[in-house]
Amino acid sequence: MAVDADSARQEAAAPETPETSRRPPSLPPAPPTAPRFILYLEGTKYRQTLRQLTLWAHHVLLPVYAREVTSNAPWCSRWWEHPEAVAQLHGLWMAWGELTGPGSEMTGPAIWHRDHLAPVMANLRDPMGPFAGCKPGVHRSKEAPPVDAVDPFGD
Repeated sequence: MAVDADSARQEAAAPETPETSRRPPSLPPAPPTAPRFILYLEGTKYRQTLRQLTLWAHHVLLPVYAREVTSNAPWCSRWWEHPEAVAQLHGLWMAWGELTGPGSEMTGPAIWHRDHLAPVMANLRDPMGPFAGCKPGVHRSKEAPPVDAVDPFGD
C-alpha cells in the first residue's frame, strides 16, 4: 500500500521511538546541491570558483591534454580573461567531476573524453575561437559584437 507524501513527511518528522527507530526513513535525504554554473556567480563566490577551476586547469587539464600552441591551434596564457573560455572550461570541469569522481561509472572517463574534452578543446583551440589573435605571452582582449539595442522588446 502506498503512503501519501503528507503522511510520509509527518512520519519523518515524528520523534523517534523504539518501534520507529528500526524502520528505514520514509523519505530519502535531500541530495546535495549541485554546483552553480560560473556565469551565474558574482563576487567572492565567482573568484573562489574561478580559482578552483584554474587549479584544475593548470594541474590536470593543461599538463595532460594541452598540445603545442600554433596559429592553427591557439591558446591564451591568460585564458581566464576570456569569458567564453571560462564558461566552456567550467562546464568541462563540472563534467569531469561528475564523470570521473567517486561513484562514477567505469565508462565515465571515456565518455568525458569523447563527449566533453574533445569538443571543448577543439572549439577553444579553433583559429577563429576565443583565443584568435592571442599568441604565447600575448593576450588580446575580444570585443563583443555590437547590438542596436540591449533590450529591443522591453517597455
